[in-house]
Amino acid sequence: MPMKLSAYRPGPGMMVSAAFIGPGTVTACTLAGANFGFALIWALVFATITTIILQSFAVRIALVSRMGLAEAMMASISSTIVKVLAALLLIAALLLGNAAYEAGNISGAVLGVEALAGTDIASFRPLVIIGIALLATGLLLLSRPRWVERVLIALVLLMSGAFLSAFLLTRPDFAAIFSGFVPRIPEAGLLTAIALIGTTIVPYNLFLHAASARRRWDSVDGLPEAQTDNIVSIGIGGLISITILATAAASLFGTGSEIANAADMARQLDPVFGSIATLMLGLGLFAAGLTSAITAPLATGYIMQEIFGRSATSGSRLPYILGIAIVLLSGTIGALLNYRPVEIIFVAQIANGLLLPIIAGFLLYLANNQDILQDHVNDRKANFAGILILLITGLLGVRLITRALGIWP
Repeated sequence: MPMKLSAYRPGPGMMVSAAFIGPGTVTACTLAGANFGFALIWALVFATITTIILQSFAVRIALVSRMGLAEAMMASISSTIVKVLAALLLIAALLLGNAAYEAGNISGAVLGVEALAGTDIASFRPLVIIGIALLATGLLLLSRPRWVERVLIALVLLMSGAFLSAFLLTRPDFAAIFSGFVPRIPEAGLLTAIALIGTTIVPYNLFLHAASARRRWDSVDGLPEAQTDNIVSIGIGGLISITILATAAASLFGTGSEIANAADMARQLDPVFGSIATLMLGLGLFAAGLTSAITAPLATGYIMQEIFGRSATSGSRLPYILGIAIVLLSGTIGALLNYRPVEIIFVAQIANGLLLPIIAGFLLYLANNQDILQDHVNDRKANFAGILILLITGLLGVRLITRALGIWP
């Protein structure tokens, strides 16, 4: 059972929130609110609850087995061929996918800087990109893991304050907001609902959370505190996403405003609420981009270390550093070229569409493996929730793949 909330201290769960609230999430929530009002809030509620459940499995596996999630997955496979294929799938989907999306993370932080500056920064945009990349690199390679965790916690709190302030400035109709908790899909809203779910349930966060929790708590005795951290931290992340959607719904829905991304949202709010709203959204967008720019390479480094270096706490750090370097370098180059690597994102969509249900299945299997978890295996309720999530993520994976292939527009 989770520990008492009064004894809660922010922990690795905040890294998960920091990871999934990136520029893609800010943009998806903005577009959902601007185009469909409060109707799709339920998708974020579902995604948040699902993320909490899946992350709870990953944390329990890490603290009981004292292995990272990739280590536990590899250890549970007896066939060498299957083990190699599983490792290749993880590397292809996470290394390639994170490298593709890192450019968007860095570019999102740049948009935040631009919103804060209140002017076009095209003339010195390369310097801003390099500065953000160097900041992320320094935090990842030159500081201790707990320092990185604390920086990410601070950035999540900054996002919370920024987006909540902008939300309150809209004087929202809470009755309308709560009506969005009832599941329904408005006309032409299916793809947006899937985007909201897909941008919250992120496969690499499972590995990031497991590795970080194992560093924070050195025994299974820390499990109650870890699970409380998981619920509270991801709950806060879900709340941030909901406030972004609700802000856009309250201020932009039905106005006919052209919203291409979250930066447009900041500019649209400026005439209505003044520079304060733009300042808050600029801070939030910068924090969202920077946190994702840190967590994407960090998760990749952990996975590479666990697959090739046995343990992220022992042995050579070369796989860890290599994973981080590939993602950061490719993301920085992509941002500098102002280029969206369509072909890589195409492959990443297919790989992630396959990866999420596969990892959810692995998690469910490991969470019921008595050799690994002993008395901490799933109960019936957890298994029911896991099977339901597996079915839904499977359908989501099929939807992402068919969309990437152009079969289902």
